[in-house]
Amino acid sequence: MIEIKDVTKDFPGEKRAIDSLNLTIPDGKIIGFLGPNGAGKSTMIKMLTGILPISSGQVTLNGLDIEKKPIAAKKLFGYVPDQPDMFLRLKGIEYLNFIGDIFDVPKQIREERIERLTKQFNIYEALGDYIQTYSHGMRQKIIVTGVLIHDPAIWILDEPLTGLDPKSSYMLKEMMRTHANEGNTVFFSSHGLEVVEQLCDEVAIINNGQLIFHGDMHELRDQYQSDQSLEEVFLELTNNE
Repeated sequence: MIEIKDVTKDFPGEKRAIDSLNLTIPDGKIIGFLGPNGAGKSTMIKMLTGILPISSGQVTLNGLDIEKKPIAAKKLFGYVPDQPDMFLRLKGIEYLNFIGDIFDVPKQIREERIERLTKQFNIYEALGDYIQTYSHGMRQKIIVTGVLIHDPAIWILDEPLTGLDPKSSYMLKEMMRTHANEGNTVFFSSHGLEVVEQLCDEVAIINNGQLIFHGDMHELRDQYQSDQSLEEVFLELTNNE
């Protein structure tokens, strides 16, 4: 479970990026995190993961405060950023072993997971190549594989399907569903509203740094008295805001 309590983020000389945001992301569900460009989604995710400091408020992951106990909290989650262009001078296998070392994944378990996941994502044969030679989609796959190696309870995914081929995209969505069904947490940011509507149990919509809705599609349609698609409701809601 992720709990966001009265979280605010200010940047010097800029308008408030996140304004007293409260949100509970429960176990056993896929929660879609939505908002127009500049709404504060990536800023909030970076505070969730400890990349950015919190101006005020608190974020806890399975009860651990991300700022007071950062190392213990970071062992609980896997994070897919919105840009997969990292560790480009490492070979694929070097990167995955680096992640395995950080999270103390035993050698035998690590090797099995690396082989299984990279074969599923069709990048096994490229593990000996440098990540800088990978296509965008391959880089996305190696980052996702790294996230899954230590089998974290909490998945925080920022646009994870971008650049994936249809087969890999389908497989990752199935993995997300299975992970949630096993009682774990999946927090999923995406601009693909049709995917969110099909995949997510609940949606949280943010605009101008404030949470303007959290609930399932039935609650969203009831609240706004509409039988429109998520895309249509989202556009109407954020335009009104």
